Amino acid sequence: MDTKFVDLDLDYLPHLPDKRDYGIGAIGAGFIMRDIHLVAYQNAGFRTVALASRTPANARAAAEARGVPKVYDTWQELLDDPEVEILDIAFPPDQQPEIIAEAVKKPHIKGILAQKPLAMNYRDARKVVEMCEAAGNKLGVNQNMRYDQSMRALKTLLNRGLLGEPVLATVEMRGIPHWQPFLQEYNRLTFLNMSIHHLDVFRYLFGDPERVLASARTDPRSRFPHVDGITLYVLEYANGFRASSWDDVWSGPVREGSEGDVYIKWRVEGVEGMAWGTIGWVDYPHGSPSTINFTTKHQPGYWFQPRWKNVWFPDAFEGTMGQLLRAVAEDCEPEIGGRDNLGTMALVEACYLSVAEHRGVLVSEITQA
Repeated sequence: MDTKFVDLDLDYLPHLPDKRDYGIGAIGAGFIMRDIHLVAYQNAGFRTVALASRTPANARAAAEARGVPKVYDTWQELLDDPEVEILDIAFPPDQQPEIIAEAVKKPHIKGILAQKPLAMNYRDARKVVEMCEAAGNKLGVNQNMRYDQSMRALKTLLNRGLLGEPVLATVEMRGIPHWQPFLQEYNRLTFLNMSIHHLDVFRYLFGDPERVLASARTDPRSRFPHVDGITLYVLEYANGFRASSWDDVWSGPVREGSEGDVYIKWRVEGVEGMAWGTIGWVDYPHGSPSTINFTTKHQPGYWFQPRWKNVWFPDAFEGTMGQLLRAVAEDCEPEIGGRDNLGTMALVEACYLSVAEHRGVLVSEITQA
């Protein structure tokens, strides 16, 4: 086998649009909008022109903190603002479809960035996608782990063939998410709101699996009804490749008095190389960068350890909005478009069905139902 020097320019940053002055209207004023989206947009030179929230006082406070010039008491009023060309929604998933249904009626709105999950289930998500396609509106879904710097770098390694054909990929999460209060009403918890990151990034890296096998138990810390707290799942691909994640949102009695061991690690093994790394969001708000380490038969004898200062929260969110602005400017499908996201929603639905019926579930059972 011929060896070659490895290019350490891993293309880990998002490709931002040339046109950045579209008027963005933001719906929502909680943590994810106030401290992540709006900060990222400022850093990237995007233009947020208006903001609305369920609680007008929160909207005014967020707008003042982030320099947004206009505040509306309701999202309906914001949709009527002709300066809003791009809509950024950070609302609960059971309420997003209603907002999108009204937004596609407004001819001045050219693109919509919805939070993940796009809807509460695959069926409703498909309706939203079809609605946007019928209206000719660009729909992106905020699957922001695709813009985590280590995942972008890993995708570059895979595309360049430095790992060869993938054999096995794993994620081990020992982290404690912040569950928003509205999640207590759903009964669906981790698969829909946390595991969806890992399910989506597996698809981004390796494509769509054929079958899903999942198991779940409740989280002792979350004292409200839910089917899925701690989740474990395996994605089976037709070519023999396997991807698996352990999403341990309990992580021991860390908040109840014990010492903690909180982290997220990932690993990918291929026939010509191997990569592993860490995900830094569990260190928020300190801002720890994610990492990647890799070795390859193409340049044997080395562990490569490129590093960067960028962090998932908030830097990756320049990419989630940037890809939508590029899609609008270039009249193309967003990188994280609604149609593609149906594949991720199908995996979420397959996981719930697998848990309920204690069996492996073909993804086609969801998509062809």
